[in-house]
Amino acid sequence: MWSDGLLGEARQTLVDVAAALRSQGVDGVLELTGGTSVPGALTKGDIDLHLRVEADAFSAVVVRLKAMYPVASAHSWAPTLAVFDIPAPRPTGLAVTPIGSDHDQRFCLAWQALRHDPALLAEYNSLKTSTAGTDDYERRKSAFFTTVADGAHHPPAE
Repeated sequence: MWSDGLLGEARQTLVDVAAALRSQGVDGVLELTGGTSVPGALTKGDIDLHLRVEADAFSAVVVRLKAMYPVASAHSWAPTLAVFDIPAPRPTGLAVTPIGSDHDQRFCLAWQALRHDPALLAEYNSLKTSTAGTDDYERRKSAFFTTVADGAHHPPAE
């Protein structure tokens, strides 16, 4: 499915989750990420959010979020990454990272690059169509984003 038809719903989900986080005293910068944040991207139809928090607040924020939302992708958790499921009409995930951490940079740089580089977006869409539903999909997608975040692809200056 193409992201363009989901952008409005994704942006509204961002607004709703930001309000819920504020109401529970969770501080940080909440951003829309994933395929639904990039016009022209292929997506499986889920919404991905990224909460960037101060490094010294990360542990406390994760504890607070555990009381609010179900833990997701426990196998993906790392010292600088926590992931939660957000109850919403469309499947929604929330990744939490300390600002400046490797995981934070990976999310920020990769999706910024996809938004600004049509050739890179085409490469991403090709990866989605050629490997979706295969056992190799997650590994190849992870390798793609590692390459992008490591600087092999640089977005044009804004």
